[in-house]
Amino acid sequence: MKRPKLLDLFCCEGGASDGYRRAGYDVYGIDLFDKHTQRRYPFPSFKGDAILALARLLAGEFITFSNGEALSLADFSAIAASPPCQAYSITKHSHNNEHPDLVAPVRWLLKSTGLPYVMENVPGAPLVNPLTLCGTEFNLVAQDIDGRLLHLKRHRLFESNLFLVGNGGCQCAAFKRRGYGVGGAYGGGSVDRQHAKEVRRGGYTPPKPIREALLGIDWMTQNGLSQSIPPAYTEHIGRQLIEQIGRVAA
Repeated sequence: MKRPKLLDLFCCEGGASDGYRRAGYDVYGIDLFDKHTQRRYPFPSFKGDAILALARLLAGEFITFSNGEALSLADFSAIAASPPCQAYSITKHSHNNEHPDLVAPVRWLLKSTGLPYVMENVPGAPLVNPLTLCGTEFNLVAQDIDGRLLHLKRHRLFESNLFLVGNGGCQCAAFKRRGYGVGGAYGGGSVDRQHAKEVRRGGYTPPKPIREALLGIDWMTQNGLSQSIPPAYTEHIGRQLIEQIGRVAA
């Protein structure tokens, strides 16, 4: 049976893409890759501005991906997008860099396609009626190098023009009662647990192999891990997309 195609905009190194692949999609990613990140992205890709690329597709153009396929908007069954989140992140006040607010223009383009879409971002982003997912819903846990059990929090918001449900809701409080610590994959997190507790207040970032285990990812750079969506999240969402699209087609 032919697998439906999903276009993943702002795909980075492919965490969300891999979840949609697990759900049953053939995934094609678009981002402003550098030579290292595009090589690590595990699916056909196109290097370019995601907003401009989607505008080209809406205008009826074809885009040629790294595997040689030239695809139009009509070739895709759904679109996912993860616009840069720095404008809404809790760390936005810790630097002087200006970051554009891309949620509204991306939403407008996604709606213009007429396709099912999912847009992801961090808590605080202006998404409409979003679903919030947490790593504890998917039992994303790992053992630290000193034997302590860690769980992944990583709350992320998902807006869609289809109805999405979670996987039981955030269980962070329950994991804390069970003695789990929080392990993150933060870009500026501390590798010293005591420093994270007393100074950064929760920003503990364990060694890279532990972060990979928490996220369910083993092919990324450290920067890719810090930005990635756990594939378990988008596998859960992707299965819902396929089911609902299938019902409409029937």
